[in-house]
Amino acid sequence: MKFHALILACLFVLVFAGIGKAAPDDGYRWIVLGAVDGDTLNVELPGLPPELQPVKIRVLGIDTPESGGRAKCKSERDLGAKATALTRFLINDAQRRQRPIAFHQISWDKYGGRIDAKVTIDGRSLGDTLIGAGLARAYDGGKRAGWCG
Repeated sequence: MKFHALILACLFVLVFAGIGKAAPDDGYRWIVLGAVDGDTLNVELPGLPPELQPVKIRVLGIDTPESGGRAKCKSERDLGAKATALTRFLINDAQRRQRPIAFHQISWDKYGGRIDAKVTIDGRSLGDTLIGAGLARAYDGGKRAGWCG
């Protein structure tokens, strides 16, 4: 347990001490390795040892349906797959076109194992894009509404 706390403390110092060198208004620019699901990205943070990579970044302010085995019903699984596919497409398209993917309003998630951040792709909110497509809901950290039924 102490080792886990030490790792999290080191990660905190590295992340919030300015890794990713960015002006405050255009966010941090980290290497995005891919999407875990519709609202979680795998990111490589410069300066962290390989054993701590990749770092999961959860898109702040939204909730997407679960996909795969974590879904509670077929409709949730199908929506979750669509949310994941859209997030992957947007990331891949931005990388292919060399458009910026930036992270803003960075904080620890409520469980301490991931980082929460507003994510913009080419200046547009990923969360707003997913909500606009009907593949996410606004989420404030409280109890989540179900996606089934």
